[in-house]
This record gives sequence, structure tokens and C-alpha cells, in this order.
Amino acid sequence: MFMLFIISFIIVPVLKCCGTETSTYTTQYDEVDIKEIMDNERLLVAYIGCLLDKNPCTPEGRELKRNIPDALQSDCNKCSDKQRENADAWIEFMIDNRPEDWTKLEERYNPDGSYRTKYLESKHNATSNVDESK
Repeated sequence: MFMLFIISFIIVPVLKCCGTETSTYTTQYDEVDIKEIMDNERLLVAYIGCLLDKNPCTPEGRELKRNIPDALQSDCNKCSDKQRENADAWIEFMIDNRPEDWTKLEERYNPDGSYRTKYLESKHNATSNVDESK
């Protein structure tokens, strides 16, 4: 009986803790104001430079850079709702307003262009839905 206790309450939780990946990315930086970054040329250029290895990164930039490949591959399944919202806003902003920078980021992180395609399809569907409701 004692052996069952040890297995149940000590070994199993340790195996669960150490044997699996975290289910979500850290939410430590979820309150970073993405709009402020997109509206501030100096900040925006600094983040783009970080992601392209052209200049040093802030702690949140390093975290983002480390998670981008996995997030793209897994369709952001470890992202919090806020991270998904910020990612969508960032991608939309970059494609619509900074296409040259988006192309550089896309070449590095999403060479097959799947996120651009996904965004453009979503944008087209949203426009079609607005047109149909008139």
C-alpha cells in the first residue's frame, strides 16, 4: 500500500512535470502594447531588426523570436488568446503597411507563405461577408 502511495503521489507528478512540454508559451509579455510598437517607427524598426538578427533584442523580443518557428508550425496552438490576437494584428499590419519588411520576415520564418495566404483569404472572406450583408 505504501508503495502505491509513493507511485501515485510522488513519481507520477514528477513524470508529468518533467516529461512533457509546457502547454502554452509564457504570458509574461502579454501586456506589451502591440499597437504602441506598430505606431512608433523607432520601436517597430527595433523589433523588426531583432527578428532579423540585425540588432539586439529586448527580453520580450528574444522570447518572441524563440517561439515564432514553433508557433508558425503548430498554428499557434500554445498561444494565449492575447498572443493570437497580437499575432493577427502584427501580421495584418505588416502585410498591409510594411510589405518589404514582411517579405524579409516571411523569408526567414514562413518561406512557404502560408500565413500570408491565410491572412489574405481571411481578409477576402471578411470583405465578401460585408458585401453580402449590404
